[in-house]
Parts: sequence; C-alpha cells; structure tokens
Amino acid sequence: MSEPNINDLLRGIGLRVAPDALSALITHATKSKLGPLQVIEQLALIERRQRDTKNLEQRIKSAALGTPKPLDQFDWNHPAEIDRSLYEHLYQSLEFLRAGENVLFRGAAGLGKTMLSRHLGLRALAEGHAVRFTSLSAALADLLRQESIPATERRLKRYTLPSLLILDELGYLACDSRAADMLFHIVTARHHRRSVIITTNLAYKQWASVFPGATCLSALVDRFAQHCHTFDIKGESWRDRDAQTRLAKKRPTKS
Repeated sequence: MSEPNINDLLRGIGLRVAPDALSALITHATKSKLGPLQVIEQLALIERRQRDTKNLEQRIKSAALGTPKPLDQFDWNHPAEIDRSLYEHLYQSLEFLRAGENVLFRGAAGLGKTMLSRHLGLRALAEGHAVRFTSLSAALADLLRQESIPATERRLKRYTLPSLLILDELGYLACDSRAADMLFHIVTARHHRRSVIITTNLAYKQWASVFPGATCLSALVDRFAQHCHTFDIKGESWRDRDAQTRLAKKRPTKS
C-alpha cells in the first residue's frame, strides 16, 4: 500500500497550501534545518496568506466595482462645489462604515459621483470589508424578478449582508411602489448596522418622482438620511467639458 500524498493529507484536514508552495517550504526547511515548530509556523503563515488572497478575490468579484479612474486623477478643482476635506476624512478613516452611517452623493451627471463612491468601496475592500456595487435599477429588478417569497428573501441577503452597499443612479429610471418597498426593506435592514451609499441627481423631495405613490417613501428618506454624510456636488459636467475639448482639438485651425 503506497504512502498517502502529503498534499492529500493536508487537504484532508482543511489546509489548501498549493503544491509548489509546499515543495518550496520543504526545500527551505531541509536546507535551513528548521525544527518542527518552525516548519508548522511557516506552513500556517503560507496557509493564512493563501486564504487571505482567496478571500480578497472573492470579495472583489462579489463587489462588482469595476476599475474606476485612479482617485489621484480626480480633478477636485473642476466642481464648483464639493467637500473635499469630508471625502478625504471618510476615505482615510472609514469611520462611517464602522458606525453604520450612510453617504449620499448628489449632483448632475458627469461630476464624479459614481467614481467617488466606487473608490470608497475599493478602500473598504482593501480593509477587509464585504462590498457590493450595483445600479439601483438593477438591484430592484433583480429582487422583483424572484418568483417566490423564499426566493426573494434569499436574494435580499445579497443587498443586506455586505458591510457596504453602493446603489448607483437613483433618479434615472422611475420605479413602482413594489420597488420602493424593496428599497425600504433594504435600508431598514441595514439601518444603524451597515452603510449604504447612494448616488443621485435628485433632492430628497424629488424622490417621489422616482417612486410615485409609494407610501413608504417618507420613512425611507428619514431612515436613510438620519445618519448620512451628504455631498452636494455642483458644476459643469466633466464629461461634457472633456467632449468639447476633444472636439475642439479635432477642428481644423484657420490659416
């Protein structure tokens, strides 16, 4: 009867050390004449690094944050109004996340709301938090297409459990009262416990145009806004300015 493979033995007790990493450890231990405790310590460190890497990969995939333009390329001088100091405080400290506070980015299209929200998500990911980014319309459509109450309850966990939920583009598509009820359920489940970031082009009083006839709207706004850091971003669309600049460069110069 052949001796069991060391990798099979390790996997049998729940370790997932890659074969090449294990081979390198054995070679190093042999050459350096490491003692049993030192070998176990090195093995545990390798296993922890691999688990951390796999965990981060899973959280990145689940977050769906994409690859926004680097934050250091954001032109803070372009908006006519934006609270840069507050943003940098939230970004560096992540205190809002630990306190279960919300963040609202409000302003016209093309002013960087989505980019700034994504970078808060990336920062939270880097610090070990679970994050999910989605447009509001996609999240509500996902929930409303579920065919049973149990299926809806299971799918709701996708939006209630992450440490940070980012709902992009509230105000671009109208939703019915059922969608408003779903959003209210999400905000209520996360209230005081987990943070929500919303980007929108609308003031609170205009949310009724997105959820016409929704009886829960007042309570929804109250709960979201109760502990919320608000960024009112004002100015000309960066995308419009960039498009005009590119067009001007293409125009032939007069002789």
